[in-house]
Amino acid sequence: MTEAVWGPVHRDIVDLLADRPADVPAVVDHLTKLQDMLVRFPPLEESCPLADFNKLYLTITESVLNGLYDDWFADPVFLSRLDVEFAARYFDALRLWTDSSPSCPRAWSCLFQRMRGPDARPLPSAAAGVNAHINFDLPFALVTTFDSLESEPVDGTDQHRDYLKINDIFADRIPGLRRGYLDRWQLLIDMLNGDIDDWYQGELVEYTRDVAWRNAQKIWRCRHDPTAHECERARLDDNAARLGRLLLSPLGAFLQ
Repeated sequence: MTEAVWGPVHRDIVDLLADRPADVPAVVDHLTKLQDMLVRFPPLEESCPLADFNKLYLTITESVLNGLYDDWFADPVFLSRLDVEFAARYFDALRLWTDSSPSCPRAWSCLFQRMRGPDARPLPSAAAGVNAHINFDLPFALVTTFDSLESEPVDGTDQHRDYLKINDIFADRIPGLRRGYLDRWQLLIDMLNGDIDDWYQGELVEYTRDVAWRNAQKIWRCRHDPTAHECERARLDDNAARLGRLLLSPLGAFLQ
């Protein structure tokens, strides 16, 4: 049954997911190898919806790695750990989907289900992946990061300021990334709109990441209460799944 999940690249992806990246360069390496596999996944191949998201994620992670190399962050240990924990949740979701596990988050399943068609437009596919990763994965990645570092999510700290610096990376990368997903007629409309679409996307990412930080603070306070923790997990998964289905719907594609 699981052999059909990834078709001819199944074994390659299983082997890749068996190795958990331990640092940011390893995360970049994993995402790069995964991208090479996803664009060979039939029947959509280079237009595989998951490849559209993975490409964006790889680009942002490469920028984070460059920032670490350039001493851009006040607390590089925190940022590195968060990047690894964040990626781990994406790879875990892929692993659960590969195993046909019912535990695969619904936030991710709505995108994974599109990998064999019907075809989804590139921008909605990338947006659905960003939605799952930020609205569902990020709060929990923050909690595990702070727990491992024996710290906590407090506003105004070096860690919080470094977290907010990632918004600058998105703002810098969004224009080129977004236009890379557009058809020729969409590029014409984009040109007529000027910078408004880039500004809007940047504001949306900033707002969404702020909500993720607030959700992490909420989860942090109930992290030792299994019932409350599970309620938060289910709530965020349900909310992200609903938004993901909307983004991948004809209406969502039209609005984007």
